[in-house]
Amino acid sequence: MTRHVHLTRDLAHAREALSTLHMQGIGNEAISLVARSDIELERIPDSMKEADTDAVPAALRGMGVGGASGLLAGLVATVFTPLGVTLAGAAAIGAIGALVGGWSSAMVGASLPDPVRQQFEDEIAAGRILVLVDVADGREPAVREAMLAADAPRLNYDAPLGAA
Repeated sequence: MTRHVHLTRDLAHAREALSTLHMQGIGNEAISLVARSDIELERIPDSMKEADTDAVPAALRGMGVGGASGLLAGLVATVFTPLGVTLAGAAAIGAIGALVGGWSSAMVGASLPDPVRQQFEDEIAAGRILVLVDVADGREPAVREAMLAADAPRLNYDAPLGAA
């Protein structure tokens, strides 16, 4: 499954793009819209709004860094005999580091806007509407052709690690 981000001029153009996607057999569960907050509040149904945050990718990064740091600290502690930390204790310290790192990174990531909003903030601020489509790998060429015919070009977007 690949996330495609397409650019539309306004809400009417976004609706045309949605009709094109529906004709390709893509349901609303695979489609989201991203727009400026005043446009979203007034005109876009809640079921079509993209409300992701960076919490999951941030948590994954935090667990990796926290786990590695905790394990390193645990291994260093095993060297100092007066502390009495065993290798099992070092693994436990690593696990605690992963939990704390994942939790704290998820809290910070939840406060950040989703990666699509971050990458295309200028387009959104200009009043354009982004159409996000989760496309099965075999359907990509047909969807790309249909969206080009609807004059909704695909923007260059690579989802960050752990994002949908």
